[in-house]
Amino acid sequence: MKVTLIRHTALQVPNGVCYGQSDVDVAASFIEELGTLRAKLTDTRFTCIYSSPLQRCAKLAIALQHGEPVLDARLAELHFGDWEMQAWDDIPRDVFDEWAHNYAHIAPPNGETFSQMQQRALGFLAEAQTQHAGQEIAVVTHGGVIRALIAHVLNMPLKGLFRFHIDHGSITQLEFGSAVPRVIFVNR
Repeated sequence: MKVTLIRHTALQVPNGVCYGQSDVDVAASFIEELGTLRAKLTDTRFTCIYSSPLQRCAKLAIALQHGEPVLDARLAELHFGDWEMQAWDDIPRDVFDEWAHNYAHIAPPNGETFSQMQQRALGFLAEAQTQHAGQEIAVVTHGGVIRALIAHVLNMPLKGLFRFHIDHGSITQLEFGSAVPRVIFVNR
């Protein structure tokens, strides 16, 4: 199975704001970014397209016109709890630093850990592998989910997640089915 991971386009949220699972809308550049993505996917046919239920992903999944998207909450971004829609600079530095040094196992207040997010994304992946063996699917999702799936495929600790920069409107492809899963490309 090939999984084509598509990160949502740019957002209508100020820089420096933690938005996680907040349901923020796409930026005014959406149509232009959509055109770029469509051009990248011109010759691709997917068996199914899945999407995070957050509007920034669902809008893109619908606009790509690769069939009716299946919304799946397991594809949502990390839940930042009490930090949602706060400026990163407004989060007390000592609290942020503690989280940043162990985000795999420490959650923001009333949020979730990266390990928890990765586990729900892996639950989706296991189900998709059963349903779509030998097929190619598209998944419109978030940077955190894409990083967590790459870390899984590369068998790397979550602590290294932010070594991968995942652009808005980018495509990453993973392949499963052989003894060793593979990263085909990142951030195309």
